[in-house]
Amino acid sequence: MQAIVKASQWAGKTFAIWALLSAVLGFMFPGFFAPLAKFIVPILGIIMFGMGTTLKTDDFVEVVKRPKVVLIGLMAQFTIMPLIAYVLTLMFKLDPMIAVGVILVGCCPGGTSSNVITFLAKGDVALSVAITSISTLLAPILTPLLLKVFAGQLIEIELASMMWSITKIIILPISLGLIFHKVMGEKVHIANDILPLVSIIGISIIIAAVIAVSRDTILTSGVLVFIVVILHNTIGYALGYLVARISGFSEAQRRAIMVEVGMQNSGLGAALAATYFNPIAGLPSALFSVWHSVSGALLANFFVRKDKA
Repeated sequence: MQAIVKASQWAGKTFAIWALLSAVLGFMFPGFFAPLAKFIVPILGIIMFGMGTTLKTDDFVEVVKRPKVVLIGLMAQFTIMPLIAYVLTLMFKLDPMIAVGVILVGCCPGGTSSNVITFLAKGDVALSVAITSISTLLAPILTPLLLKVFAGQLIEIELASMMWSITKIIILPISLGLIFHKVMGEKVHIANDILPLVSIIGISIIIAAVIAVSRDTILTSGVLVFIVVILHNTIGYALGYLVARISGFSEAQRRAIMVEVGMQNSGLGAALAATYFNPIAGLPSALFSVWHSVSGALLANFFVRKDKA
């Protein structure tokens, strides 16, 4: 058991490498990984269940203790990223299905790895957890609505159906995870110790599957999509930090909000793309998963070096 825990911790610290490796394998062996695309939704459900087992009542107390900072973080999350995505699709005149994918990932809640990156960057972890948790719970309503606003002119958005799908993909597994935590009590730490490993394996499979399905698109426009993803993520970081700074928040709070805004739940984006649109629309989400893992690690390293200077 101890070996599994150590492997899980090591995998968590080296996730950027595994994300990149899974993308390369998906591209090189599409015949093997493409069929795995049908498992994207259940895999994400397992990851969300794991997230639910880690949540505690204290994670939501932050909303009551610091409503202003949490609210501004949430508003930044659900306004900055969709707006950036929409502007980028216009600037680069992306193919409609790719444009939908870019906007989709911009409308998703905060990424599940943002809490780890916030911790490594010496940010406010409690604030990060609160924003991630609440943005995830708001996703069944806000993600479809924002997608309708920014991508409704490109493709028909089935609001009610998508809201129910996100509820099944996210809310139900998280609720089951919370119940599991309540029943197991302190014993839940056993599951939490191996959670990073399970999450990384799951996200890696999703990345490999989407890359495999989108291989032809990558060969024709992959570089352009990757540039858009990098800009989306980087501008998100910058504006997230700027909003927090203008709001007068502490440096630790600025870093937390910066990471929350810049890192998205791209697994949800891939799942929704596969369910409602075309797997190709999941390409921006897959590339985002790879890139924000790399950029998050670089960002954390930057802040650590800055603090030591």
